[in-house]
Amino acid sequence: MNINEEKRNSDGGADAPAANPSQQELLELLQSSRTIAVVGLSDNPGRYSCIIAAYLKSKGYRIIPVNPKKTEILQEKSYPDLLAIPDPVDIVNIFRNTKAIPEIVDEAIKISAGTVWMQQGLSHSEAAQKARAAGICVIQNLCIMEQHKKLLK
Repeated sequence: MNINEEKRNSDGGADAPAANPSQQELLELLQSSRTIAVVGLSDNPGRYSCIIAAYLKSKGYRIIPVNPKKTEILQEKSYPDLLAIPDPVDIVNIFRNTKAIPEIVDEAIKISAGTVWMQQGLSHSEAAQKARAAGICVIQNLCIMEQHKKLLK
């Protein structure tokens, strides 16, 4: 990702990774989590959201697609939003643009998600503060797949 893409997808939180959990905390989170709702998951196998979700599924995570335009992605039922998911969610993995993040965080709070994970290039400090105030772990501007590969060798 180049610097212009990073600026476009960020609310100015270039220092967001400094506020992320430690490597040990990320390891523990990835080890203890089982269910990941992927908001903005595409059914296009060439898109990063699909590549990353397929990787996570191959590693034993339950993937819940969140895409109002699709009924099924990666052989999993897709939901229009987080509020429609009937089961508990450990991680909300966000692949939407920055403008959508506050609403997604509001939904994550309502469903008592354990973690909000904004993919690489995404951060929103106001939404992150709101999630943390609600007791939700927040990760910004990191790729969940890359962290999994690095920490769970």
